[in-house]
Amino acid sequence: MIFAIDEINRNPELLPNVTLGYRIFDSCHTLSESIKGALKLLNEEDGTESSYRCAALPSVPIVVGDVGSSQSIAASRVLAPFGIGLISYSSSCTCLSDKREFPTFFRTIPSDAVQIKALVRLVQQFKWIWVGIVAEDSDYGRFGILSFIEEVSKFQTCIAFIEFLPPERTRAKLLQVTETIKKSSAKVIIIFSVERDALSLVTELRLQNITDIQLIASEAWVTTVRLWTAETRDILSGTIGFGIRRAEIPGLREFLVKLHPSTAPDNPFVEELWREVFGCSVKISNQSLEENTSPSPYKRCTDSESLETIETTYTDVSQLRFSYNVYKAVYAVAHALHNLKSCENGKGPFLNKTCGQKSKILPWQLLHYLKEVRFTNFFGEEISFDKNGDPIASYDLVNWQERADGSVEFVKVGYYDAALPAGKELALDESGIVWHGPENRVPVSVCSDICPVGTRKGARKGQPICCFDCLPCSDGAISNQTESTECIKCPIDYWSNDRRDQCILKEIEFLSFQDSMGKTLTAISLFGACITGAVAVVFLYFINTPIVRANNSELSFLLLISLILCFLCSIAFIGQPSPWSCMVRHTVFGVSFVLCISCILSKTLVVLMAFKATLPASNVMKWFGPTQQRSIVFLCTLIQIIICVTWLLSSPPVPAKNTKYQSAKIILECDVGSTVAFCCVLGYIGLLACMCLILAFLARALPDKFNEAKFITFSMFIFFAVWVTFIPAYVSTPGKYTVAVEIFAILASSFGLLICIFAPKCYIILLKPEENTKKHLMGKHVQP
Repeated sequence: MIFAIDEINRNPELLPNVTLGYRIFDSCHTLSESIKGALKLLNEEDGTESSYRCAALPSVPIVVGDVGSSQSIAASRVLAPFGIGLISYSSSCTCLSDKREFPTFFRTIPSDAVQIKALVRLVQQFKWIWVGIVAEDSDYGRFGILSFIEEVSKFQTCIAFIEFLPPERTRAKLLQVTETIKKSSAKVIIIFSVERDALSLVTELRLQNITDIQLIASEAWVTTVRLWTAETRDILSGTIGFGIRRAEIPGLREFLVKLHPSTAPDNPFVEELWREVFGCSVKISNQSLEENTSPSPYKRCTDSESLETIETTYTDVSQLRFSYNVYKAVYAVAHALHNLKSCENGKGPFLNKTCGQKSKILPWQLLHYLKEVRFTNFFGEEISFDKNGDPIASYDLVNWQERADGSVEFVKVGYYDAALPAGKELALDESGIVWHGPENRVPVSVCSDICPVGTRKGARKGQPICCFDCLPCSDGAISNQTESTECIKCPIDYWSNDRRDQCILKEIEFLSFQDSMGKTLTAISLFGACITGAVAVVFLYFINTPIVRANNSELSFLLLISLILCFLCSIAFIGQPSPWSCMVRHTVFGVSFVLCISCILSKTLVVLMAFKATLPASNVMKWFGPTQQRSIVFLCTLIQIIICVTWLLSSPPVPAKNTKYQSAKIILECDVGSTVAFCCVLGYIGLLACMCLILAFLARALPDKFNEAKFITFSMFIFFAVWVTFIPAYVSTPGKYTVAVEIFAILASSFGLLICIFAPKCYIILLKPEENTKKHLMGKHVQP
């Protein structure tokens, strides 16, 4: 500050003919001393009087300070009622931006609100979703934590723990904090404190041998070189954080090294500096001589010691950050004073366009000019304050890197500029960052491992959202990226692969001619049709024999043709369903079975009527001649044809994709369309079969040598047994086997009818020709 004031006083263009002075008080990082200093600055001391009195005006019109936020809060509350501005170079608490509570507060350091946004942006950049926070128990720490919690809640980042360091920093409290850090799975720790608290914590972490954490520093200690020691470098190496912008102030080092006890006889800090740097003792004043009554452990200085010959933290001007903020604060005051002094009457900002008082500066008038100040300094940076008294916010991203000689170097690896567009505020040189740990890799700090593809996050009850379990996606759902919160359901024609990271086409299943089962059923169907054809050939060859003629050869041939159709229609059920195959398989099945059953029904009626005709005075057979038999078959079949045509015209069977039974497969099947029509087709077949069964059962004991009703009764029993068994088997059988069961029922019932009705006749025709005579059929043969 003194250097900046001297520089301004030598500048003929800034405040010409005006010499700036100053008064300095040390607040010693305590609230009481800060308030005491503020009160002294308000009251001008008069050494000739025995007591102090309140002056008409404060002794100074504006104050630069304080370092800590808590101290600045206290001082600002004392100075604000008098309209005195307070410009802090280090107090960054967000609370100080509240102009209702701190109307005269300004600062050259950005608000913590911006630093918090920068820290959250850094956390998001490196995907640290599980972080711990340690803060000092002060306004700076508490408001910083509240701002961080509010800002980080907008993103998928959780806070593992929050610990506060009280001002007294007892060993018990430090042990508690370090124990929390040790137990936590968070590997990235943000330390939001001033350098003293950071030093206490880092020292304790080293004593507890906790060296596997990545530290994120707040701007209050991110460039504090005295934290770096041989003991702490194992922890501090790789530390990263945002620091206020650095500048190189020309001439500052030359100004600093000119300091000497002879040039500052009233400065008590010079003796302390000389002891630390040169290890010798100097006598500053009579007061110090009186206080040092005991023999000094230090040798006497020779007065030839010079700061120009050595390198110390005092003379190191490579990291001018807070110093640069002080420099800007002094120049802001100077420019505000310059604007006040340069005001022309009639163009002023006050009542009736008057200017401020130039001879005796009024604090409230200077405060007005300070609010409006705007200038560009020697370094090309624009200096101004917004409505909250905050500067244009920007930070350097600083990385602690160890030099070859073991010392620390604060390397700029990026920056954060709040004036840039959203999303582009943070610029990084990731290749230049040295991370903590021997592997020099970006640390991973998560509560739960990243969920791989094929899984989703499952929240753990009672834990933050960052703590979760990785649950595999259910069948038919996928997640094709890591950290998925939900699994995506595959489209209807797709299914998830084994890894659950991709939807693949479902396997299409139907009873194919290439399947072994399809080949077998086709062969059986053709075999049945051939056998039926062979029976027809036998009947045709022996058409004039008594047994063929006695069993109504015309109906027998029609029955055989219908059985051939029954065998062949089962082939239509094999192969990929198409609109035509679906219509053909159901209609041909329905018509052929009705034709078959109606032939059997007609045969049964003929047997009953033939018995009636043998009774005296009975002429019933004239009503059941060949024409009537054909009419019965025709009418019964016509009804089924009408039902089928109505079915096809209204809601025909169509191919359908069935995923109900096997989700991973698409079962191609024929949807019946109209369920009512389908039930009518089956119900009509069942009705005719029931009539056949009843009539055949009634005619089973008629006195005839070859009573066909017995075989029809048995065939109907088999028919019903097959189709009654078919129903539960059809319902419970999945996939293509459903169609196989249906084909099996068709073939089984067809074989049942063929064998029961025609096997006895073929047996007699082919193997017992002696029984194929009219005499034998009439029961008139002679026993041997």
